[in-house]
Amino acid sequence: SAAFEVDPVADGPTALEHLEGDGGYDLVLLDIMMPGATGLEVLDRLRGLEHRRSVPVVILTAKGQDADRDEAFNLGADDFVTKPFSPKKLLARIDEILDRS
Repeated sequence: SAAFEVDPVADGPTALEHLEGDGGYDLVLLDIMMPGATGLEVLDRLRGLEHRRSVPVVILTAKGQDADRDEAFNLGADDFVTKPFSPKKLLARIDEILDRS
């Protein structure tokens, strides 16, 4: 699997700050349960940003509730991964998404 450069942030508002900037991102991983703004709120704002509309987004959640899954896809998520998951499985999903974008 390819090596990735990761830009970790601790909360929703910081994620938005980074995404509203000019940094290049090939893919965004968002946890639904983030302090300050949920992953779904960040996804919704991200899809409204002209320069981020087509960036693939993977949503992570410990809840695995169908309502969250539906909302994530309605907001434009490319994939939805329920915790616990193996890092290997997540990397395989990310590779798949990056190959098709």
